[in-house]
Amino acid sequence: MADTDPFWPDGARLAVSFSLLFEAGGQPISGAGGVIPDPIEHGLPDLPTNAFFQYGVYEGVPRLLDLFDRHRVKMSSFMIGQAVDKAPDLAREIVRRGHEAAAHGRTWENSYALDPDAERRFIADSVASIERATGQRPVGWNAYWMRNSPHTLDILQGLGFRYHIDEPSRDEPFVVRLKGGDFVTVPYTFHMNDIVSYPFGGWDPAAYEGALRDEFVQLYEEGAHRRRMMVVSLHDRISGHAGRVRVLDRFLAYAREKPGVWFARKDEIADWALKARAGTPVLDRGAPTVSGLPGSAV
Repeated sequence: MADTDPFWPDGARLAVSFSLLFEAGGQPISGAGGVIPDPIEHGLPDLPTNAFFQYGVYEGVPRLLDLFDRHRVKMSSFMIGQAVDKAPDLAREIVRRGHEAAAHGRTWENSYALDPDAERRFIADSVASIERATGQRPVGWNAYWMRNSPHTLDILQGLGFRYHIDEPSRDEPFVVRLKGGDFVTVPYTFHMNDIVSYPFGGWDPAAYEGALRDEFVQLYEEGAHRRRMMVVSLHDRISGHAGRVRVLDRFLAYAREKPGVWFARKDEIADWALKARAGTPVLDRGAPTVSGLPGSAV
C-alpha cells in the first residue's frame, strides 16, 4: 500500500483504538459522582466514591493491562496529573508495556472556563507530571467531558501536542488547520464509552458485547471502501472490574480473528492521518459552519 493510500498501514481496512482514562486520585473529595446515589454535603470527603475511584489503581488498570498484553493490543491512556503524582509506578508500568501516555488535565474538573493563561498552566501541569513519572511527553489531549475552550487547540499546539480526541462528528481522523500548522482530531464516541453505564445499575454484559460487535462489523464492512476507525473508551474504575474485563476479552478474541484490523494507539493514528494526506479530511478553523462554530470541510 502506498504512503498516500487513503486507508491504513499494511493494507488494513479498519483501525480499532482503545482509550484508558487514568483518573483515580485526581477527583475532588466530594461531588465526583459515583455509585452511591445519595448526595453528600459539598466539602466533606465522599469516602465510598473515592474508594471506588481508587479501585482503578489497585485492580482496574493492572487487570486491563494484562488483558491488552494477552491480545497484543496497544492503547492510549489519558492521565490526570494528580492521579499520576499519586501512583507514578502505575503510570510508568502503562508506558513500560508499550502504551501511550496522553494528557487529561491537572485534575478531574472543567478547564474550558479558565482564561488562556490559566488553561495553559492547567494543561502544562499535567504534562509535567506525566513526563516526570514516565519519561514520555504527551502529544494527545482529552478534556473533562470533552469540553474545551476556543483557545484550547492553539494552546495544545504551542505545548507540543499533535492531536486531541474531543470531537464526536466522524468515524475517521481529520486535520484542523490552526495558526501554527496542522493539528489532528482523532474522534471520540459517546456510545462506545463505558461511562454511559457508570452507575452499574443498567449493566447488561450481553448487550454491551453485542454493541461492540455490531459497531465493529458495520465499520469493518465500510472499511472496504473508505477509511474507518472504531474507538472504545474505558475508565480505570469501571472497565477494570472482573466481569467487564471478561466481556472485553471475548470481544478482542473475536476482533483479532478478522484480517486487516489495525489495533492502534491514537498517536499512531494521528501520525498516519498527517502522513496519508490524500485520504484525510481537512477543516479550516477560520471558515464558519452552518452552526456558526469554527471549522468547515474543505
